[in-house]
Amino acid sequence: MRRVERYPVDGPNALWQVYRTVSRWKAVRNFVFIHLARYCPELSVKNWIYRRVLGMKVGRTTSFALMVMVDVFFPEKITVGDNCIIGYNSTLLTHEYLIKEYRLGEIRIGSNVMIGANVTILPGVTIGDGAVVAAGAVVHRDVPANARVGGNPLRDLGPAREDGVND
Repeated sequence: MRRVERYPVDGPNALWQVYRTVSRWKAVRNFVFIHLARYCPELSVKNWIYRRVLGMKVGRTTSFALMVMVDVFFPEKITVGDNCIIGYNSTLLTHEYLIKEYRLGEIRIGSNVMIGANVTILPGVTIGDGAVVAAGAVVHRDVPANARVGGNPLRDLGPAREDGVND
């Protein structure tokens, strides 16, 4: 089970009421800087934006590929360890706005983790050190250290190779 905090809402759906949960200013500022980072080819500049502007915890030599989309409303709930790769066009969500409630949860990614292209990581998920997530996966549950997972629904693909090369 993902670790999320649930907040019930009355009236219209939770997304319609989003600015009761996050300020417009924060949403606009984050949107602008996230889009700068998405198109920026310089990894050190991206990491500076993620750390200093958005409040994410990003480890040393971690690489975010082009077009990675981090959570606009709560990026500060994302932690990524050292020496990770977050693949092209991946999405890291720390919120879910539903009809009768919204949910918030941290994303914790360990060190030496490889996230393939077009992966979606949902709120409240932890990915252990050395794990590999195959391209196109939807990560809706925790991934143990050194695991190799993929698909939708997420399934185990066998242990990750120790040399970091996976077929």
